[in-house]
This record gives sequence, C-alpha cells and structure tokens, in this order.
Amino acid sequence: MPAATSTGASGVIDLALAGAAVVVTGAGSGIGAATARLLGAAGASVALAGRREALLQQTAEAVVKAGGRAVTIPADLADPASPGRVIASAMAAFGRIDGLVNNAAMCQHRPLAEWDTAGFDEQLATNIRAPYFLIQAARPALRESRLKSVVNISSSSGTLRQSGQSVYGMTKCALDYLTQSLAGELAPDRIRVNCIAPGPVDTPIHATWADDLDEAYRWLESQVPLGRIGDPADLARWVALLLSPVSSFLTGVVLPVDGGQVIPRA
Repeated sequence: MPAATSTGASGVIDLALAGAAVVVTGAGSGIGAATARLLGAAGASVALAGRREALLQQTAEAVVKAGGRAVTIPADLADPASPGRVIASAMAAFGRIDGLVNNAAMCQHRPLAEWDTAGFDEQLATNIRAPYFLIQAARPALRESRLKSVVNISSSSGTLRQSGQSVYGMTKCALDYLTQSLAGELAPDRIRVNCIAPGPVDTPIHATWADDLDEAYRWLESQVPLGRIGDPADLARWVALLLSPVSSFLTGVVLPVDGGQVIPRA
C-alpha cells in the first residue's frame, strides 16, 4: 500500500516523498535540476544522471542543502550501456529505487535536407531509447518500492507541428505513446507511468537551436495563451506530484503543462 498522505493545519498536502530514492536524468540544469532540488527539500534521495559532471555536482550540492541526499552519475544516455549502469549505480548508492524521472533530451532544429543518420540516431537514442531501457532496468526495483512511479518528460512539440522539429517532435510523440503503453503493461506490478508535456520553458535547451535567444523567447511567449514561458519550478512541482502517492490512482496520463499552448486556436 502507498504511504498515507495528510493535510496539515496549513492545508498543504504532504507529498510523502521523505526517504524515497529517485533517479532523475538530465539533472544538471533546467527541469531536471529543479526537480532534484524540490525532491531534496521533500527529504528524498536523488540519483542525478547527465553528461555534464560539473553541473551535476552543483545540483547535488543544492539537493543536500535543501535537506536531501544526492549521488552524481555522469552518463551519456545515447550510449546503449548507460541506462543499465545508471540504475545499477543508483541501487548501489541507495539500495532502492522508488521513482524514475526520464527528463534528459536532445533538441536539434534542422530541415529535412540537413539531417544525416548519425544525428538522427543520436537524438532517437537519447530521447526515446534511453527512457525505454531505463524503465526496463528499473522495473525490478520499482516493483519492490513504495512509490512505484515513472514520470517521463515529453513536450508540446509531440502534439504541435513546428518547422525544423520533425525529429524532436517525433521522439516526443513516441514518448507519449510509450507512457500509455507501459502504463498498461506495468499496471499488474502497480507501477505507474505518467508523462508531463511542457510547453516553452526557460531552460538551456533553447540555446541548441536558437541563434538569437531573446528573439526566440519573444516568439515562444507569443505562442502561449498565458503570455509567458514556464519556469523549471512550474514543471518540477508536477513531477513531484506524479511521483507522490497523492497521485496513486493516476497512470497512463500525458499531462500538458504549457500555459495553454496546445489549446486549439479559433
């Protein structure tokens, strides 16, 4: 049975994440780092996976300062051996895995004529193959855990057509399908698989495709009905909620957290 949640005199819901062990990929910056910090503040232990070791260490220090535990696992998730190694390292550090957040991603904007097979394969390997095999590797530990929760980070690009995003959008659409498919397959183990589809968020990923970030941000804001791009903390709160037993009757959901970006336009 999941740990009970409670509402104190303040009306704030206890997410019951204290003592949980969670793996977060892409944890060096953006949504991954914000999620790790929030989990630390909730009393969780966080395994931080990503390519940039210095940034992972900064996140680890923030997690510890917030009240949690942290271990860094430098890994290029495009490497087929990385998913298994990340999960094994997390188990060695904490002895358990209660949650998995598949946040790491690559985003490259290129028209059809400029893609080659190497770049195509690297983006698919990072954005869809790695989450798939991380879930596979984590399944035995999740089956024995109290949270039993996977949260995938997709994108509104999996729903909305944008020029130059054919490959990135395809991987995110695939991640949405993967979420729903594995939610059904893993339900007998009581493992929940949910997905958040962010709209534009203030993260370093935009620098991988925009030559003029200020102009890119102005354009992104114009695409959001609420008139602003998201902050990583906006997404981290939803990740924590989906990891928590507060959402124990929720699985297979692809939740848009996008300021209304995917609302059909008149």
